[in-house]
Amino acid sequence: MNTPAGNEAVLCSFVDGVATITLNRPDKLNSLNDAMHADIAAFLDRVEADPALRVLVLTANGRAFCAGQDQSDRKPLPAGQKRDMGQALERYYKPLVLRLRALPAPVMCAMNGLAVGVGASLVLACDIVIAKRSAYFVQGFTRLGLMPDGGGTQFLPQLLGPARAIGLAMLNEKLSAAQAAEWGLIWRCVEDEEFDSASAALVQQLAQSATRALALTKRAMYAAPGNSLLQQLDLEVQSQRELGLSDDYLEGASAFREKRAPAFRGS
Repeated sequence: MNTPAGNEAVLCSFVDGVATITLNRPDKLNSLNDAMHADIAAFLDRVEADPALRVLVLTANGRAFCAGQDQSDRKPLPAGQKRDMGQALERYYKPLVLRLRALPAPVMCAMNGLAVGVGASLVLACDIVIAKRSAYFVQGFTRLGLMPDGGGTQFLPQLLGPARAIGLAMLNEKLSAAQAAEWGLIWRCVEDEEFDSASAALVQQLAQSATRALALTKRAMYAAPGNSLLQQLDLEVQSQRELGLSDDYLEGASAFREKRAPAFRGS
């Protein structure tokens, strides 16, 4: 299934278990507007409960991944009126981030270029991030008199610690993809000319893995910060019991004994 969405500012496809969302406003650095959010939400409605889903890929066209919220999409207010900046977060970004984190399949970001503001938060909402060496992050919120959002105030300190997180948020310095990988903010940084092939290989690796095992691994990892050790051990018991009853575990164990590559079916 290949589905161009709306005015093609977002391109969506679902082929062989791989769902792909491509931001496609390169002339606007793929900054997000209301119509794009609607297209993304509609596509997620179609694929998130589909048992054929093996991996969701989030990427973009052009030199930017996402420059954040499209400020030009917001009409000027009459003199004296002030804008409710929480409204768009409540309506669009909060549900999007929660859906990506709750998706029962790995979410991979192929970060093709710069990620600024809430565009950076969107990258960090994904489970695995591979980035071009030329790509970089900028927070940029305080330049507008705002604070990081879209989950950024949780993602950054959890991944980097408070010192680096606060420095990035307050000083708005560029963080290169190479530095982000070194700091543990993203999974991998690759040379620009290797990006397409490395991204495709990673997509296939995830798509061919044991889908349920990836889903429960994801759930457990994200639950850990809010759990006590006892709660986390109990979650591991529950999850491993479920996986031990799966067809994929039987296949994985058979493949191990027979010294061959497993052929997981996601069940």
